Amino acid sequence: MQKSKIEWCDYTWNPVTGCLHGCPYCYAEKIAKRFCSNEFGTKDGVIAELNCSQGCKGCSEMDGMEFVGKKIRYATDGQRPFPFGFLPTFYKSRLDEPQHVKKPTNIFVVSMGDLFGEWVPDEWIQAVFEACEKAPQHRYLFLTKNPKRYGELYKAKAFPYKSNYWFGSSVTTQKDEFAWFRDTPYKSFVSIEPLLAPLGDMGCEEWPSWVIVGAQTGPGSKQHQPQREWIQNIVEQCRAAGVPVFLKNSLASIWGEPLIQKFPWEAAT
Repeated sequence: MQKSKIEWCDYTWNPVTGCLHGCPYCYAEKIAKRFCSNEFGTKDGVIAELNCSQGCKGCSEMDGMEFVGKKIRYATDGQRPFPFGFLPTFYKSRLDEPQHVKKPTNIFVVSMGDLFGEWVPDEWIQAVFEACEKAPQHRYLFLTKNPKRYGELYKAKAFPYKSNYWFGSSVTTQKDEFAWFRDTPYKSFVSIEPLLAPLGDMGCEEWPSWVIVGAQTGPGSKQHQPQREWIQNIVEQCRAAGVPVFLKNSLASIWGEPLIQKFPWEAAT
């Protein structure tokens, strides 16, 4: 678990890494590929050599399972970060990390992947939920581009309600779906990052409890910056609905100072 530079959380925690969405703007994939390591020596759990499709030769595979046509990989202790690049990987040794931070914090769960991707086994998700329960002093923020998985888990009675769990949907354009929870106590939020197109009328019958907005960053991002009018439209709709908005620092040059940066768990000012 690492202290985070993301403005809306204190720590990022990655018991699962990797993703198969293939978003062209993904910062996490670039980081994972940069730090991918193949040097395992004779560590326990190594069973075979293979090419992992991440451009590395001689990659070693841990005991795993087949899922949605991809190798789902389990990592063991003592390894460098991202042993399989950006392929989905579960790190059992990281599950107890929140317990070592005693002060209540905001934790972004799985910033380097998508915990609720279609390819992720239910067992991985349940293991993460159980780990959260063992450190109840923290606020856990989950985020996915596949919010329908929330509903599937709910129907399967495998989607626990906790007052310190926040479930987010990642949105970039009007075509993306986001989840909110009607007639339930679940807390939801929407992360519109990167904002790649005007969202128009968001048309929410029931609004999420929080909206985060950010611009694309990194190489090539200058060609994909949002217009101020797009941001203003979101802010005005949220204000009308009484929903707090958090504009990330990446919008400072577009929106100007001061940025609106409100948290839903703080008293409105």
